Amino acid sequence: MANACLELTWLRYILQDLKVPQTTHVPLFCDNHAALYIAANPVFYKRTKHIEIDYHIVREKLQAGVISPSYVTTGFQIANVFTKALEKDQFVIQLDKLGLHDIHSPI
Repeated sequence: MANACLELTWLRYILQDLKVPQTTHVPLFCDNHAALYIAANPVFYKRTKHIEIDYHIVREKLQAGVISPSYVTTGFQIANVFTKALEKDQFVIQLDKLGLHDIHSPI
């Protein structure tokens, strides 16, 4: 989530330079309840000390209203097609969401 926030910040600056107005928050989807809770809860816990640095930027963007993190189940996380071994049906669904089609298949 922290890397996504950094990329988002960079993209917002680029769009600002191009005079494209940014008036709404950007949805940030995550399939980890703990990460969403840590990002939204400003309370410090000793067990989360090692990840406080990464999620500080996420909290900052959340409080500024730049992002709106929300939970998405693992089955609907499009990035899983690149990182996880999926069943054939789930793989085809994810490819369809990406807009990828087999160019050699009959129409």
